[in-house]
Amino acid sequence: MKKYLISFALLFGILFFGLVEASETLANGMVDSVELIQANADTDTHSGDAAQIHAEEGHGEAHHSAPAWLVIPFVTLLLMIATGPLFYEHFWHHNYPKIAVGFAILVVLYYLFVLDNVHGPVHALAEYVQFIALLASLYVASGGILIEIDKKSTPTANVALLLIGAVISNLIGTTGASMLLIRPFIRLNKANIQAYHIVFFILMVSNVGGSLTPIGDPPLFLGFLKGVPFFWTIEHNWPAWAMALALLALIFYFVDKKFGQAADEEYAEEVAYSNKFSMVGTKNFGWLLVVICAVFLDPNVIEGVPAIVYDGQKFSFLREIIMLSVAFFSYKFADQRALKGNEFNFEPIREVAFIFIGIFGTMMPALELVGNFAKSPEGAVLITPNTLYWGTGTLSAVLDNAPTYLNFLAAAMASEGSEISNIAQVREFAANTMNDSDTTFQLLAISIASVFFGAMTYIGNGPNFMVKSIAEQNGIKMPSFFGYIIRFSIPILLPILFLVWLVFIAFA
Repeated sequence: MKKYLISFALLFGILFFGLVEASETLANGMVDSVELIQANADTDTHSGDAAQIHAEEGHGEAHHSAPAWLVIPFVTLLLMIATGPLFYEHFWHHNYPKIAVGFAILVVLYYLFVLDNVHGPVHALAEYVQFIALLASLYVASGGILIEIDKKSTPTANVALLLIGAVISNLIGTTGASMLLIRPFIRLNKANIQAYHIVFFILMVSNVGGSLTPIGDPPLFLGFLKGVPFFWTIEHNWPAWAMALALLALIFYFVDKKFGQAADEEYAEEVAYSNKFSMVGTKNFGWLLVVICAVFLDPNVIEGVPAIVYDGQKFSFLREIIMLSVAFFSYKFADQRALKGNEFNFEPIREVAFIFIGIFGTMMPALELVGNFAKSPEGAVLITPNTLYWGTGTLSAVLDNAPTYLNFLAAAMASEGSEISNIAQVREFAANTMNDSDTTFQLLAISIASVFFGAMTYIGNGPNFMVKSIAEQNGIKMPSFFGYIIRFSIPILLPILFLVWLVFIAFA
């Protein structure tokens, strides 16, 4: 939590940045590396190659690629996440932590003892620690802020709150905005709250809204860390952001006007509203600010930040300590009225923590196979804004969108003869000053797809699962995994994604 969620997504993003930057043997296989070395052995760059070989041997590890069948645990876990609450709810509710952790252990053990690959699991573990540290800190800190809106629920009021949340997502991230506003949104509609309210909240606040700044969503932040200018996203993403939000807001307005008013008719009793807005626990905004500032303490960007160095990569630990400390102290010193008013408990973050242990542990082979193909000659010829948009989007819906973003950005840059590990080249790619290709549209396609498509499923972005869990704790019957896709993603979100592609990408 992505996310929701940002730190876990950040860490897994570093995993695949490491795969691209630190070791082509992991991404492309040992055979390609050996052939490359042999091809250069007779050239005048022999000494440079020898040094490279020595450097790789210095890691003391051969990074072997995973077989295709190793994606079975990941696919099985996704199917169980989708079917468990629907067909075997009691079993799933009591055993999902064991199932998720068990599948993750199986894949990790195969990497360690069969593939002799410590690299992947170590990166995945680091990714998870960062991810859950950010999600937990945002969840706990925002849980200590009680927002009261004594106003009659109307389609206009609901649309306004959703649009405000979409803007705030760019300031405190989709996870922070989701955790801050989901409870007030539920209370505002307490007389007639329905599943579609929560789904549109997920679509607009937890996903699409956070596409204007690197703070908004994990993949955009990773792009910023790799060299994409901070204001590039707002400069290039805002038209698609505005169009998607406008369409979602318009659809929600008419849906709420029809079904919300129908539900209101069941409540004949008149209620007097003061139309006042109040907040309890405002000091927790300070804790949120600490978390957002800590996000930027990346040792790969800022020299001097303490780091754990492994396999040529720097892993942050200072910001994770800060975030987890914020989670502890913001809860310890929180206003009890706010916690009680929010009915705060740790079950949503607990569910996300266990589910994403399974997802991050088992999806290593899937992401590796996708990365291998994207960087292969066969995959490189397919690199266009259109394929980047639909490829990044499709995988962001079922895999974590942060490593998906990095994989496709690395592939797009490789097709231009550049490397994602070179900050100057990333800036050239973003500025469209590289070769004759329109790289701006390639990056645009990757950026908006990785964020927008995260709303296609509950697991597409970290906050989705947390919002769903909070809604269910408040007695709201949410659609199942497939029900969400069939009832909302396909008929509502997918046409909007198609229109965004048609207007901004298709004819680039």
